[in-house]
Amino acid sequence: MAEISNPTPLTTGAKPKSARQMLKWTGFVLGALLLLILAYIAFMLIRMNNMPADLDYGTTLASDQGLFSISYEPQPGQISVNQMHSWTLHVETPDGKPVENAQITVDGDMPQHGHGLPTRPQITKYLGSGDYQVDGIKFHMPGWWIVEFDIAAGDQSDHVTFNLRLQK
Repeated sequence: MAEISNPTPLTTGAKPKSARQMLKWTGFVLGALLLLILAYIAFMLIRMNNMPADLDYGTTLASDQGLFSISYEPQPGQISVNQMHSWTLHVETPDGKPVENAQITVDGDMPQHGHGLPTRPQITKYLGSGDYQVDGIKFHMPGWWIVEFDIAAGDQSDHVTFNLRLQK
């Protein structure tokens, strides 16, 4: 009977890495990943603590170009975290005339965190005399928030940003 020998294994030309080399490589990759995560956390902590000292928390503001005077009043009177609420938005000209039937869009953001509102608030009704109902506002955490309105009336359009500092 003829003896059968094991065939020679095929090689790809690449030398297999030793267990020690693989362990070093894995440690390097994990260390680099950990450093990136720590750098990101440090960046976010700096960003979250870097709030401008001169923020205007007023509920009545002139629009960016001075075309409108805008004010808001939350319903039922205070802004609570993690609750849906509505605002009455009042828009008038600088000389006090109500702005009728304007096209208004709403957006919100938490500048220190880089994320927006968890909802999509919108103007749901024109109440008359320059008053508009804003529904669907929800702030899901305390901190510094901005709520922005873009207002277009006739051939004029402008923007206003309200700052809010919400507590738990």
